[in-house]
Amino acid sequence: MDTYSIGYSGSAYMDMPINHKVFLAQFDTIKKLADEESCVIVGRCADYALAEYPNRVSVFICGNEEDKIRHLAEKHEVNEAKARDIMIKTDKKRASYYNYYSSKRWGDTKSYDLCINSSIIGYEGVVELILEYIRIKKEHTK
Repeated sequence: MDTYSIGYSGSAYMDMPINHKVFLAQFDTIKKLADEESCVIVGRCADYALAEYPNRVSVFICGNEEDKIRHLAEKHEVNEAKARDIMIKTDKKRASYYNYYSSKRWGDTKSYDLCINSSIIGYEGVVELILEYIRIKKEHTK
């Protein structure tokens, strides 16, 4: 569903479900922030909202299941079974939201400039890789 391009206004907007209104408000806010300054936005279909922005860098960060479970168990102070449940539910919510509002597939490599496995290079390595990508992209777009 591509609610933004449908162009809701007036009474159609008033009849719109609250979750659609929230999405549209987020969409507009993301674009406004990007118009004003450089920013990092995590999630909220930001790659979709900023698709026409030439300086946008879209990154999908994933991790091996075992590492994600261990991280969640530590973060939430739960056992591995509960951490696995949190991971599955969170990923389902993320995928559902992204797939519904962007008309694309969450995690599909075609939707991102970079897809990085943090289990292989760690969080610091992810940051270094993104910064290096931005540096190279700037060189090639001069």
